[in-house]
Amino acid sequence: MSQSQQHKNLTLQIVIAILAAVLVAIALPWALNAAGMADWTSTVFTPISIGGEIFLRLLRMMVVPLVVTSVMTGVLGLGDIRKLGRPGMIAVGYYITTTFLAVIVGLVLVNVINPGSAIDEEALKKAREEAVVQEAEVANEQAEENGKPKSAGDIGKNLILMLCSDNLIESAAKGDLLPLIVFSIVFAGVLTTMGERVSGLTSFIRQANEALMELIMLIMRFAPIGIFCLVAAKFGTAIAEGEFLDTLRKIAAYFFTVVIGLAVHGLITLPAVLWLFTRRNPYRFMLQISDALLTAFSTASSSATLPVTIERTIDNAGVSRKSVDFVVPLGSTINMDGTALYEAVAAIFIAQVLGRDLTLAQQVVVAVTATLAAIGAAGIPEAGLVTMQIVLTSVGLPTSGISTIITIDWFLDRFRTTVNVLGDAMGAAVVDQYFDSSDPPAPVAPAPEVATVPEEDPVT
Repeated sequence: MSQSQQHKNLTLQIVIAILAAVLVAIALPWALNAAGMADWTSTVFTPISIGGEIFLRLLRMMVVPLVVTSVMTGVLGLGDIRKLGRPGMIAVGYYITTTFLAVIVGLVLVNVINPGSAIDEEALKKAREEAVVQEAEVANEQAEENGKPKSAGDIGKNLILMLCSDNLIESAAKGDLLPLIVFSIVFAGVLTTMGERVSGLTSFIRQANEALMELIMLIMRFAPIGIFCLVAAKFGTAIAEGEFLDTLRKIAAYFFTVVIGLAVHGLITLPAVLWLFTRRNPYRFMLQISDALLTAFSTASSSATLPVTIERTIDNAGVSRKSVDFVVPLGSTINMDGTALYEAVAAIFIAQVLGRDLTLAQQVVVAVTATLAAIGAAGIPEAGLVTMQIVLTSVGLPTSGISTIITIDWFLDRFRTTVNVLGDAMGAAVVDQYFDSSDPPAPVAPAPEVATVPEEDPVT
């Protein structure tokens, strides 16, 4: 069976797994309730959730070693570290531009739809009472809040400090990818200047990267089972508890505003950027990386999806390894289009619920802060709730407003993570053309002469 056919079969299996999981999540609690066994719901879903957690952990296990080896391989493929400058600047420019465009889309939609006006009076009264209580306590909490970022300047300062780590092992253990990426770029850059003296080391890095990709393919064979367990357990538990559907009915306008915004950005804005710079068919590109998008929706983690994103973008979408190995890991850390859009919409929605009209200047602050906060968000499930507090406090909104949306945040998180991953992959395709494909091979990797690489240079 060809690799293309295997990819199509796996995609179909994942789609079937998601649909079956949703069906089980709806039918099983109903059946147990009808049989007078409603208390057994959590007991039944617990073993199912274990299967999903194992799959998620297997993916997360791959993230740190893959980030290190893939970024180093990408830099080594350049040959001359000085040529990293232009692609690197293009990548960062792409990240900032698309994230800011996502925020603009979100702000336009939330102002036009005005979902806060659809909240029933009882919910409005409760939210406003909570806001008043929290505001009365602000003075007593200032000492605790001093260490938390409240402005765009504070966020920018923290982002700069995040580039460096005084303990790489600790950063790896915590999953802080940004300092690992910086170290990998610098270290691999030094290797490109050392020639034959480090040929064995560079060959080892490339071969390790290839071996990790093979391991990822092995893990992905079990993706349909893992994804079924993840989705069934999460949806089933939420539906059984009753809060999810009840909250969704109450704030349906907000939910659809976020989803429509993500759809506009993912299906119009990002494809337009890809076509403008590469003339590639963006929708065919989406099909080529569909496994990564489905995995992102299932896991709600761009970091956990990173191994799949790299493999599919290289093998199925045909983007060069040097671009993918450099751009995608960096993007999974700082390119959070979906998160930024969600935070902007949520902030304005909370202001509408509390009856506060934000001025144009305040909405600009929301746009800038949401962009920077999204860059600093971790690629893990529901990390947006943490950075959401930064966006709210930047315009004087109480963080208690998050309680209005927290019940369905886990569901929206899946949509915004999918958009984040799509942006990463398309970014690699955009930046790819700025790598000089005519460059001679890196002087540190003369494949035919290195004993440890008997066949061909795996980078090319």
